[in-house]
Amino acid sequence: MPSENNNSDTPWGSRPQSPPDIEQVIKQAVDRLKGLFSGGGSGKKSGGNFGGMVTFIFLVLVFLSLWSAYYTVPSDSVAVVQRFGMYLKEVPPGLHFKLPLGIDQATKVPVKRQLKQEFGFSTPGSRDPYQGSRDGGRETQMVTGDLNAALVEWVVQYRISDPVKFLFEVREPGETLRYVSESVMREVVGDRTVDEVITIGRQEIEIEALVKMQELSTKYVMGISIDQVQLKNINPPRPVQESFNEVNQAQQSKEKLINEARREYNKVIPLAEGEKDQRIREADGYRLKRINEAEGDVARFNALFTEYQKAPEVTRRRIYIETMQGVIPKLGTKILVDDDLPGLLPLLNLKGQKGDQK
Repeated sequence: MPSENNNSDTPWGSRPQSPPDIEQVIKQAVDRLKGLFSGGGSGKKSGGNFGGMVTFIFLVLVFLSLWSAYYTVPSDSVAVVQRFGMYLKEVPPGLHFKLPLGIDQATKVPVKRQLKQEFGFSTPGSRDPYQGSRDGGRETQMVTGDLNAALVEWVVQYRISDPVKFLFEVREPGETLRYVSESVMREVVGDRTVDEVITIGRQEIEIEALVKMQELSTKYVMGISIDQVQLKNINPPRPVQESFNEVNQAQQSKEKLINEARREYNKVIPLAEGEKDQRIREADGYRLKRINEAEGDVARFNALFTEYQKAPEVTRRRIYIETMQGVIPKLGTKILVDDDLPGLLPLLNLKGQKGDQK
């Protein structure tokens, strides 16, 4: 049994072909009808032949009615059923039945599939069945806010949110969406300069165009939800494209030189500032060191002077001994001359007594 009903209307291209056995049955029925009307070559219609013809016609009508009474809705679609052209109901995916012989008509709408319309170009194998007529050369020609011409190519991705509104509220929803998209894109591009359109303003254009397209789709009750607007190629017109590319190359060279200068600046200036900060910190450290040493010497002298005032002789001798202990070990061999001791060897070996003196 085939999975699709040949009598159900669908916007997705050609209808499914009938199986070979059905064609054979129809062909046999036509041949039998010819035989019944010919009366076997006698020119007279017998009662048996007429009754057989009526029975056969009745069976054919029953068979065609059963054949057109069922249909299958894909998993990404719903079917809108009309009875004598009037909206009846909306059915979910699966196998369903309807009144045959054109009384009920089911139109399948892909509500779960993301559709897209391309402006200015065409991707092979991705044509939108609702796209309608198009003129790629005309729809891409736009004028920017600074009165420059530009060729703008973009894509609109959308979904059918309400199949009933999509089928009955607007006569040609796909073509209407193209007109809406083209109008909005011309308005948004016309509010910006050509440099913004080509370089820095692409994302803002996409966001603003998406909002305005959705507002118009809601206003016109199209039953469409805009998912994304994406700019593709944006070029100047062909006669000035070469000159425009040269200007872009010059701007890129300018930006490159500026970036190189900034790189050298960032490489030299921070290093010099770091060395400057290091020298300043070293000077501050040396200053604090000298101040602390001076303050320590002053405190030590004051403490020593206080002790000296309490016992001058003892303090004087202690200072002398401590001073000699620090000075004499640093001397080498010493020769002492004393007139009162002529018999002694005038030599004092302090190297061997250095440890004892400590």
